[in-house]
Amino acid sequence: MIRLGSLAGYPFEGPRVLAGWTAPAVPAVYAVVTRNDAESKPQEFSVIFIGHSDDLSTEKFPFRHPHSPAWIKRAGSKWNLHICFYEVPGGLRSHREQISRELISIYKPSCNPDQYDRTWKDTWIGAYRAPTTGPLTTGNAPDPSRPGAPGDQSAGR
Repeated sequence: MIRLGSLAGYPFEGPRVLAGWTAPAVPAVYAVVTRNDAESKPQEFSVIFIGHSDDLSTEKFPFRHPHSPAWIKRAGSKWNLHICFYEVPGGLRSHREQISRELISIYKPSCNPDQYDRTWKDTWIGAYRAPTTGPLTTGNAPDPSRPGAPGDQSAGR
């Protein structure tokens, strides 16, 4: 198991070597990862693609997926590609989409054509007062000092 995401993260099954992997027929969020340095840091992976599916067995894994040529190029070899997946408990397609977008905003995977920022606008939430909550303590722009923020060259690479 590997945890991906902010805070405690989501518990993804894997990573497993993508070559020879048989995808289960389940709805899930998936991450394609690669090892940066298999010799000296075998447990360190970079997220290179995030996706979600209503049925993983229909995604044309391992190497007929439309993005697989980019994965192989980024990883340097098809044997350096690994996959992790997370079955969202009770989750709908909309939940999987939201988790995918969150993970893309965190890791900035190089093989995803769409990228998202971690930000919010006042119009999305609005002002409020409640006796049980305090004001938000974070700004509404991405923090460039945090790993995974826009401009950070170490995250998701």
